[in-house]
Amino acid sequence: MEISMLIGAMVAAAIYTLTPGPAFLAMLGIGAAQGRRASAGFLFGHFAGDIMWASLALVAIIGSRVLDPMVFDILAMICGVYLFWLGIRAVIAKRKVDGAVNITVRRPWRRGFIFGITNPKGYPVAVAMFTALLAQDAASLGWDSITGLLLASAVGFLIADLILIWVVGLGILHRAYQRHEIWIVRATGILFIGFAVQAIANALPNLGHSLAHGFSTLRKP
Repeated sequence: MEISMLIGAMVAAAIYTLTPGPAFLAMLGIGAAQGRRASAGFLFGHFAGDIMWASLALVAIIGSRVLDPMVFDILAMICGVYLFWLGIRAVIAKRKVDGAVNITVRRPWRRGFIFGITNPKGYPVAVAMFTALLAQDAASLGWDSITGLLLASAVGFLIADLILIWVVGLGILHRAYQRHEIWIVRATGILFIGFAVQAIANALPNLGHSLAHGFSTLRKP
């Protein structure tokens, strides 16, 4: 396998991780409020989703059959509902008696895992990133390339995760977050609600069309 393929996969994975989105905002808030250890736990859980979406993207690029779009519409709906719930919680968050915001995440790794595997943008973004950086080598890619590309992608994910953990632990970010914590939490909640509405609005028509098509097919003699 050409070294350029491995570097391309590694860079694609890193860019995918560093691209702002719902999970990025969640990790930033958790890390700034609860420290680097909590953000590391979130990213550790999110890593499972990173690998899953990277695998599906590579399978699609190499030429195998792509999963039924209905699968991703269902995932989008699940993620939309989950993000909406998190957004509402954040918008109505209040301060405790000691001044802290009452929205502490007790199990960051579990939050990261759920975010990772239910990200409705995970598949299309991963396909776009990997396609852009592997397009020049696409003709020479085969099934025997997947293992090496996934390992390179894992390295890219881990490098990006370390960068994020370092960033959220910076003193200036931590102080700014503590000073404006309640408003940052609420603003993030509004963004989550926006992402949720967008995900659900995009998925509902496709899901309805898929279900209608499926029912019409079943009713045919």
